[in-house]
Amino acid sequence: MMHDFLANNRLQLIDRCIAKVANRESRYATPEQLKNGIPKFLDQLIRTLKLEQTGGALGGLDISGPSGGDGAVLSEIGVSATAHGKQLLSLGYTVDQVVHDYGDLCQAITDLAFERDAAFAVDEFRTLNRCLDNAIADAVTEFSFQRDIVITDQQANDLNQRLGFLMHELRNALNAATLATSAMESGNLAVAGATGAVLRKSHVAMEKLISRSLDEVRIDGKSTERHRVFSLADFIADARDVGRLRAMARACIFTVDEVDPQLRLSGDRDALSGALANLLVNAFKFTRPGTTVTLRANAADDRILIDVQDQCGGLMPGDTAILFRPFTQRAGDRTGLGLGLSIARQSVIDDGGTLTVRNLPGTGCIFTINLPAHLEQ
Repeated sequence: MMHDFLANNRLQLIDRCIAKVANRESRYATPEQLKNGIPKFLDQLIRTLKLEQTGGALGGLDISGPSGGDGAVLSEIGVSATAHGKQLLSLGYTVDQVVHDYGDLCQAITDLAFERDAAFAVDEFRTLNRCLDNAIADAVTEFSFQRDIVITDQQANDLNQRLGFLMHELRNALNAATLATSAMESGNLAVAGATGAVLRKSHVAMEKLISRSLDEVRIDGKSTERHRVFSLADFIADARDVGRLRAMARACIFTVDEVDPQLRLSGDRDALSGALANLLVNAFKFTRPGTTVTLRANAADDRILIDVQDQCGGLMPGDTAILFRPFTQRAGDRTGLGLGLSIARQSVIDDGGTLTVRNLPGTGCIFTINLPAHLEQ
């Protein structure tokens, strides 16, 4: 009888299934991880067959469920298969591999029965097919359900992060506009001056952020190309003008080194301006009052290096490893979203560069934007 054949060859059948799984690329799971899978299913199949062959048909249905399953209550096999499907998702399997996982056992039984010249009754094959069908259906259903939850959560997280990025950048531009307005009011400055230029550029930056976000919505989140060649000196000068206002507001000193007027960059100037602005906001936020924030830019071979150095006292142990993660906030400061450095790094990476930090224990830290220089053809 089939249940005797399966019981006597249980370990060999499991080994054959393990060998089949091992042959699939990048798929491995320990016996403990797969305890709800083939070994348990095989034991349940043996018990079902034994009950049905000894006149306990109802007991067999309690284990396997009826043909086509039971939409109201999971059978014993259904409960195990559900746990197995959830487990395979966590191990990185695909839905077709969930199906193959049970198909491997069917193939192993067929191959071994042929090798041993074992004969089975038609009813036994029907029971085998019913058990496999119900197990596969329940495993795939749970796998798909859990995968949908993961996808939905990821989409929600992505949307939340994109919205957070937009709000963060808008707040930076609005803050710069507010500082410029306050400086103009308190100093009776002309709109045509440098401070008025900061105000105008802040408004332009907000308009571009909103327009870019609308464009991304229209084309399903894919941003269009905005690369152009621009002067590094002009780029740093724009950051210098806003930085001076931030330094005044934070009672800090802001120094900017001279930049070679011949140097050029090629990239998304708006995004890179936002990245540099985030580094400066971060520097002024954590630099101790009365100390200095320094901005410098120069060329090293075919690269452009832009440094923002602060005097925050140095980074806490472990900060360097997590500093650029979204929603990471430093020390006890909870005034922001913890997105500035993450946004800055992604903007720099998008233009083929890197953003790194060097800790100066007891003094501060230096953030370095490293970008390819534009070389004239």
